[in-house]
Amino acid sequence: MIVFDRKTNCFFLHGKSFSCVLWIDPNGYLTDLHFGGRVGEDDLRAFDMRTRPVSFAPTPPDSDHWFSLDIAAQEYGSYGQGDFRAPSVIIERQDGSRASRFHYAGHRIYAGVPALGGLPCARKGKETLEITLRDVLSDAEIVLNYSLFEDSDVIARNAVIRNRGKDPIFLPRAYSFCLDLEEGGYDAVCLQGRHCAERMPERTPLGHGAYSVSSSRGASSHQMNPFLALLSKDADEDRGEAVGALLVYSGSFLLSAETSQTGSVRLQGGINDLGFRAKLEGGEEFITPQALLCRTEGGIGQLSREYADFLRGYILPPAYVHAPRPVVVNNWEATYFDFNREKLCALADRAAELGIDTLVLDDGWFGKRNDDTSGLGDWFVNEKKLSGGLAPIVDHCREKGLKFGLWFEPEMISEDSDLYRVHPDWAIGKAPRCTGRNQLVLDMTRKEIVDHVFSRMADILGRYGVSYVKWDMNRHITEFFSAELPADRQGEFAHRYILGVYSLADRLTKAFPQVFFEGCSGGGGRFDAGMLYYFPQFWTSDDTDAFERVKIQWGTSYCYPLSAMSCHVSVCPNHQTGRTTPFFTRGAIASLGAFGYELDLGALTEEEKAAVRAQIAAYRESEPLVQSGDLYRISDPFKGNRFCVAVVSKEKSRAIVVGMQIHAVPADTDHRIRLKGLDAGKRYLVEELGYAARGDTLMNAGLLLPRLPDFGCFVWHLKEA
Repeated sequence: MIVFDRKTNCFFLHGKSFSCVLWIDPNGYLTDLHFGGRVGEDDLRAFDMRTRPVSFAPTPPDSDHWFSLDIAAQEYGSYGQGDFRAPSVIIERQDGSRASRFHYAGHRIYAGVPALGGLPCARKGKETLEITLRDVLSDAEIVLNYSLFEDSDVIARNAVIRNRGKDPIFLPRAYSFCLDLEEGGYDAVCLQGRHCAERMPERTPLGHGAYSVSSSRGASSHQMNPFLALLSKDADEDRGEAVGALLVYSGSFLLSAETSQTGSVRLQGGINDLGFRAKLEGGEEFITPQALLCRTEGGIGQLSREYADFLRGYILPPAYVHAPRPVVVNNWEATYFDFNREKLCALADRAAELGIDTLVLDDGWFGKRNDDTSGLGDWFVNEKKLSGGLAPIVDHCREKGLKFGLWFEPEMISEDSDLYRVHPDWAIGKAPRCTGRNQLVLDMTRKEIVDHVFSRMADILGRYGVSYVKWDMNRHITEFFSAELPADRQGEFAHRYILGVYSLADRLTKAFPQVFFEGCSGGGGRFDAGMLYYFPQFWTSDDTDAFERVKIQWGTSYCYPLSAMSCHVSVCPNHQTGRTTPFFTRGAIASLGAFGYELDLGALTEEEKAAVRAQIAAYRESEPLVQSGDLYRISDPFKGNRFCVAVVSKEKSRAIVVGMQIHAVPADTDHRIRLKGLDAGKRYLVEELGYAARGDTLMNAGLLLPRLPDFGCFVWHLKEA
């Protein structure tokens, strides 16, 4: 609910369990009075709405003598008028001046959510507050959007900057949101990592000055995810204040938390301003990506569940949120580039026998592509490798009751390719260029290139009746330069690039609604809410080792739902780590996401084949929980010798508990695991143990853990008795 009180000039935005109170102060500035638990609209005495005096603080010329922007809780930070904290936007005029001062100019409240012009954003919503600010010193106007949603503690925010004048202006910075929190004392939690070790949680106490997480790679990256949480000092998994910011964006980004001289904290971010400079001609506007802010009193665990519910309800493609996901076998680790028609048909035969429903043909089916040095961009079937082309393989899969999928890397081009020989200028940058994985990046800022890639992919998908696409991106951007952009627009390249990617994804998913799209970027290098708008799941990491995956999936679950994580059982010794883990463990950990296989089915023993059939049956039984249930993290693999999570149905009638012991300990004592998320008054049967108990008993007294070997796993299914 959104209410504007004209007597006090206050806006009240009420979510499920939070309130946001904004105030137009007597000087005309939009400030933040409260972002926290629910408050009443008649209790403004709780807020001191007077301006506190500050010594030696510059005062804007149209403000009270003691007023200072340097301590004001601004809703969008200004530059050059007395606020020495990082600004939310910088507006550069033709004479080079950059100072801005924003005053309230109007607002409107309407049902639904704004469309953001080519950017992914919440698909629906309850109500939006739109507040317009005008710059006293320029012709710039800023519109701040605040959208609320049914039964959610997420508020979606973004900014639109407009040039109302005739002369051009430039934006060296244009963040999506700013949130000034009066009380500090937080710890920051980010998801850092690298290739094969993505989204590792890291908690850091905030000191004075700025703390930031960012990517300047043209993608949200393996190294940092576009998520930042602030936790009170006493907050943990289950209790304490947690404030989160999650960007619906897949390009270069920055999120920061700056502690001021008074201890307040400014949380803000959006597009990374490193190298960024957008030009606005008269009448033009720049739309920033959407940021999803959330606040809970239930620790990082409740924050995670709020984000999971929101992404499932408002971001992920609706048709696939609750639909059964394909159980795939990907040929990559079975064959790499060394395959032919006979090998693939044999793999399809074995998949059908085991109950797998989709065969995905990975890299190497197109162009002159027998290794990673050539062929990207030539989206034509390599009939020298695949005699008769794809049709016989697709037909064979259909005869066996299987669907067929293909790997693409639409944004890339090889120098050794027919496309590059005809269009060398289609690669970004200027020669000599950096290469990564022996490939260059197509200039997705150019419509003719996006059109070409769309036509080639659409031809393949339509001609062969492809049911599944794995969309990969195996290198990040180095040369941020387009041959078609004028010099004063080159600073827009990174943002225009990701808009081109979104355009291609949007066109393909709309043209082929029957095709299931999975995202990938060298594993999890672009796992973000922006890509999940188009693709219902993303390849979580190239590291499929079960032990490494519990850590990767643990961190990913901080702000993304289990159903968005593509998780496969792979061969041992594992191709990334060389580690051997039990087959049962690999299946149990992979079942905590969208399930599949990444191995040579022909090399399985009879015992392993039986295990595959059992794993698929077990996954299908637990799939509704993975898609719709609430995740409770119980034992942290970063802090001890065990991993354990519970996934509980919304009505709390069912649950699945999955745990791993990392290392066996000789002469160890007995240990108990205390469950979470159950209904205290309901009685549950733990099927594997043949034991029934009330929810409060299972949560407070717990269950005795089994003795397990290294990387041994247990799975318990709970049903209301």
